[in-house]
Amino acid sequence: MLDLLVQETCVDLRQMSDLVLSDVGATLQILRLAGCEYGMALGRPTRIADCIADLGLRACLNAVSSQTIGRQERQREITAFWDHARTIANECRVLAQEMPGIDLEEAFLAGLLHGLGSLPAVLGWREHGEADPATWGLWLAEQWSLPCFVTALCREMKIPASAGGWSGIVYRAHQQVNRSSVNCLIEQGLRPYLCQDGDGRNPNMAAR
Repeated sequence: MLDLLVQETCVDLRQMSDLVLSDVGATLQILRLAGCEYGMALGRPTRIADCIADLGLRACLNAVSSQTIGRQERQREITAFWDHARTIANECRVLAQEMPGIDLEEAFLAGLLHGLGSLPAVLGWREHGEADPATWGLWLAEQWSLPCFVTALCREMKIPASAGGWSGIVYRAHQQVNRSSVNCLIEQGLRPYLCQDGDGRNPNMAAR
C-alpha cells in the first residue's frame, strides 16, 4: 500500500502516516531512522507525519522495506503481538482524549510500543539471551534513540513501584480490553503493582 501511495502525483501525508502507524514494525523503522538522523536533539520530530516530512518519502519507504520477516514458523506469534499492540494503542488514544496535556499520537505510540522489550523473543533474535523484557525494552529505546516519551515508558517498566506516567496510561488501557494471548510484560504481572486479582482488578491500585 505504501508503494502504491508514493507513486501518486500528490501524496496524502496523513494517509501515509496512518498506514505506518497501523504496523509496529513500520513505525519502529521510521522512528529508528529519525533517531539515526537526529539522535536525541531537542526539537527532533517525534510524530510519524513529521518524521516522514523531514526525512523524505523515499528514505522512509526504504527504511520500512529494508528488513523483512522470513520466519514463517513465528508468524502466528508475530501477528498476535502486532494485534495486541494495536489494540492497546487505540485504547491509549481513547484514554488520552480525557486527559488534558497528553498528546494523542504520543499516547498511541506509547501503547503501540509498550511491548518493545518482547520483540527479541517474538522475532527470534539469536542475541536474545536471558535479559528480561523490561531490560530489553529500555536498552532498545536508548540504542535506537526513540522519542523521549517512549524511553520514559520503558524506564517506568523497570521500576516496580512506579504506577504513574505513561505506564499508568498503558496499564489502564489493559484494564479496558480483553486479556490477550501474547507474553505481555504488563499482563504477566512482572511488576508488583500490575498484578491482577481474579476479578481482573489490580489489588495494589484499588486503595488509591
